[in-house]
Amino acid sequence: MAEKVAKVGAKKEGGYLYFVDKQGDIARAVMARGGKKAKKGASKVAKVGVKKEKGYLYFVDGKGDISRAKMARGRK
Repeated sequence: MAEKVAKVGAKKEGGYLYFVDKQGDIARAVMARGGKKAKKGASKVAKVGVKKEKGYLYFVDGKGDISRAKMARGRK
C-alpha cells in the first residue's frame, strides 16, 4: 500500500514518463514509442525537494502527487 509524501498536483501530459529524480523533484522525459528513439534528457516539472528514505520506491501517482511504497526485498 502506498502513502502520500507530498501533495503537488502536477498536471500530466500524454507521451511523457513522470518520475521523482535524485533531488526529490518531479521530472519528465519523452517516452520512446513504436521503434522511435526517445530524446535524451529530462526536464523538471515541479521543485519539491522530498528527502528519500532507503527501502522505499518513490513515484508520481495519478493525481500528480509524490507517493512511496515499501520495496519488497529478499523474497524466496
